[in-house]
Amino acid sequence: MDVHFRYSKKNSYSFAVLSPLLPEAGFADRPIEGIMIYSFTTRQAAKVFMEVKNASTDSIFIAGGPHPSGVPDETLEYFDYVVLGEGEETLPELVKVLKEGGDPRKVWGIAYRDSGTGKIVTTPKRPYVNLDTYPCFDPKKLRSPIEISRGCPWGCKYCQTPRLFGREIRHRSVDSILKNAGHYNDLRFIASNAFAYGSDGIHPRFDKVEKLLSALHALPDKKIFFGTFPSEVRPEFVTEESAELVRKYCANDSLSLGAQSGSDRILKEIRRGHTVEDTISAVECCLEHEIVPAVDFIFGLPTETEEDQEKSLDLVRWICSKGGTVRAHYLTPLPGTPYSSAVPAEVNDGVRRELGKLALGGKLTGYWEKHRKT
Repeated sequence: MDVHFRYSKKNSYSFAVLSPLLPEAGFADRPIEGIMIYSFTTRQAAKVFMEVKNASTDSIFIAGGPHPSGVPDETLEYFDYVVLGEGEETLPELVKVLKEGGDPRKVWGIAYRDSGTGKIVTTPKRPYVNLDTYPCFDPKKLRSPIEISRGCPWGCKYCQTPRLFGREIRHRSVDSILKNAGHYNDLRFIASNAFAYGSDGIHPRFDKVEKLLSALHALPDKKIFFGTFPSEVRPEFVTEESAELVRKYCANDSLSLGAQSGSDRILKEIRRGHTVEDTISAVECCLEHEIVPAVDFIFGLPTETEEDQEKSLDLVRWICSKGGTVRAHYLTPLPGTPYSSAVPAEVNDGVRRELGKLALGGKLTGYWEKHRKT
């Protein structure tokens, strides 16, 4: 039975991690006969569901990733199996069972519909994986940035990360990171908070960060991009010490900061775990070290008032006036989070106009209301 990943640019990082574990699997741009493996987010879900619904192939459809893990019942209206959460151990085991005609009930970490009763079966949850046990990618097939940490202790209401990967942060060892780094000249990393490397995610361990960066810096002909896309850093982790580490070891002259709101009331409501003052201090620290702060904000948070939006706008203006940049996002309620059923707040006309002006001036990118993009 042939096995294929349903590849797209938006799921390439996921399949880079999984492809070494299924070396027999190919990549397809449409459904074909055999086992078809999908990974997708909420924004891609409707399109993926329609593709599977209309497929005319004799295929077994497996879904994984953020959206299927958050709403397996919905996903099983279209798919045969859902891999819940991490797939490194679960997916190869499930594929093996399907190829051999075995019993899927013995595979932990999946959901499927029982053929006899029609009821959804959810097998026991699988323990979280040790990152060092698995490669980041197969350099001969598909590459991705190096994942250095997984999980997040904060539990922000809008975020799937702690629900998918746990609130105990796990780190790849320096030796494992160095091994993966050998395949790149420009080094980029995946982590919910790059400056939390080596720590519990709450209390910084910049000695651990420096150990990693100094080891990478010793490799010949490497450029290190740390704390920038596809990672970010939390504002309270931006300090004199961490900024100096960037200047000493890294090639990037910007840092991606997750501020999310300019209202302390909203930050407390969403369980963000930092304050507006933390964001201001982080921006000032970046600028003092000639680092451009690229700051993320979310608009439309469920309890957001016009006053809260004005506070965010004031902070956005201040960041832009100082030479920073801003990426605006409009809340997408994600399955499995406390905001899964929330109705996003409307962005008032005045704030919307001002954000538009900043976008036209090149200071801001992104979108700040549903279906409205710059």
